[in-house]
Amino acid sequence: MAGRIVLPVVLFAVLAMALLFTALNPGPIGVDLGIAEITAPKAVALAVAFGLGWLFGLLCLGVVMMRLYFDRRRLRNALRLAEAEVHALRSLPAAHAD
Repeated sequence: MAGRIVLPVVLFAVLAMALLFTALNPGPIGVDLGIAEITAPKAVALAVAFGLGWLFGLLCLGVVMMRLYFDRRRLRNALRLAEAEVHALRSLPAAHAD
């Protein structure tokens, strides 16, 4: 329930801050990319930087998720082998049953 309220409030706050930033900084900014220099409005430069940061975050998350997936797969296989070994040991006759 709280998540349904918090997420829209946070998104609205970010949007409001972006609009305020755009209104207060209408001028262009020069961005040196190493091979070329471009001039863009500050809001566009901020939006592009934000988008690239978001994509980089998704890439990092994907790497972490793949690592977790492979660890989980490895652990499931180890569990399956351990369960098979326990089952085999339980089916053996007890040596001191007499």
